[in-house]
Amino acid sequence: MIVTRIKNVDMIFETAPSSFSANAVDAGTLAMLSVIDFSPYDKVLDLGCGYGVVGILAGKLIGEENVIMCDISGQAIEYTKINLRINNVPNIKARLSNGYENIEENDFTLILSNPPYHADFSVPKHFIETGFKKLVKGGKMVMVTKRLTWYKNKLASVFGGVKVYGINGYYVFVAEKRNQTIKKKEKTVNNLSKKLQRKQQRCKVKRKR
Repeated sequence: MIVTRIKNVDMIFETAPSSFSANAVDAGTLAMLSVIDFSPYDKVLDLGCGYGVVGILAGKLIGEENVIMCDISGQAIEYTKINLRINNVPNIKARLSNGYENIEENDFTLILSNPPYHADFSVPKHFIETGFKKLVKGGKMVMVTKRLTWYKNKLASVFGGVKVYGINGYYVFVAEKRNQTIKKKEKTVNNLSKKLQRKQQRCKVKRKR
């Protein structure tokens, strides 16, 4: 059993001996949580929830109805559900899901993940590319790993930019889904401005003649 306090919230977690970070909350997870400020308006997906630390904390801070948790491991979901009851947030949805397979929602403001970064990159590639589509505009994907280059490049290529925080040997990545409508509008204004500039130049040339 793990007894911990994160963001001034007391929590207790039952774990199996084979659980990831079974004896203490993972340092990477703590690093990721340190850069997040949960809002009452957030809708959170804890992607790869393990035994439930991130999603349960979010649920206690912003409300059970605003959080969904998922994991590919049946054991992880079993212990998550135990921990939901222990921590008095039994109404958080916890789903067995291979990535986003059983996540039909597309209106998340935060997707939080500590991916299996010792495996190949196919899993985080799916997490990032599909996660972009699952976020509302202005929503953020937050990931923590011990690898820098691939994640930084991949998130930047999909989201158009990424912030990176180095914390206790981990890298925390925060990528925001930017408002494409605004960008398109800005492009239109810039194009119009260039047309006006060319028109003014032609007028100047005519006057000189």
